[in-house]
Amino acid sequence: MRLTVRVWRQAGPDAPGHLEQHELDGLSPQLSILDLLDRLNEALVDAGQEAVAVESDCREGVCGACGVTVDGRAHGPQAGLPTCLQQIGAFADGATVRIEPLRSAAFPVVRDLVVDRSALDRLIEAGGHVAVDAGTATDANALPVPTDVAEQALDFAACIGCGACVAACPNGSAHLFAGAKLLHLAHLPSPSQERSRRARQLTAQLEAEFGPCSLYGECAEVCPAGIPLRAVAAVPHERLRARR
Repeated sequence: MRLTVRVWRQAGPDAPGHLEQHELDGLSPQLSILDLLDRLNEALVDAGQEAVAVESDCREGVCGACGVTVDGRAHGPQAGLPTCLQQIGAFADGATVRIEPLRSAAFPVVRDLVVDRSALDRLIEAGGHVAVDAGTATDANALPVPTDVAEQALDFAACIGCGACVAACPNGSAHLFAGAKLLHLAHLPSPSQERSRRARQLTAQLEAEFGPCSLYGECAEVCPAGIPLRAVAAVPHERLRARR
């Protein structure tokens, strides 16, 4: 399989960026987009050129570190998969593939395909955590949680924090991410004790760092964890609830 790869190169946050074109041949359709970048970097290093900076960790669809934009779509053409699990077999033999960093004002480029997603970390610091003094640890079954409630909490906890929702949103909104955190923790007994405080602090940070949600819906379409669009409704709901 042969592909023409147009990859974004940018030396630093303040440097101008550009697309650099390379031809790669002898590729297996089973390779992931990260494998494709590995092959490209091997060729660049062998030629005495600088490798493309790209971030990744687990390569199992869990960590969320690998997110890039492929042909204008966060992660790539295959729905429900992060970049590390997107196979190049989705492209036609001889196709041109454009790979760029996640595009959002909240995610400034650090170098090449690596962006600074610390704005999401600041949302977690503001309210996406549990700070209840639990004292002595109790038995696991001391606070029973109905199965359906636990399942809902786990569904929203599936968010891997990749930032694809922000990059896909025309407004640069992080409501899907924030809503998933709010709903995940609101469903559980101990975290729910801080529900109002969490909603006030997290939504205030959300407004300071990201754009507003206009319900375009692109966020849910590119989410590799399958977080439903209804998660965005948790943001205004929890904010209003906290004011009562």
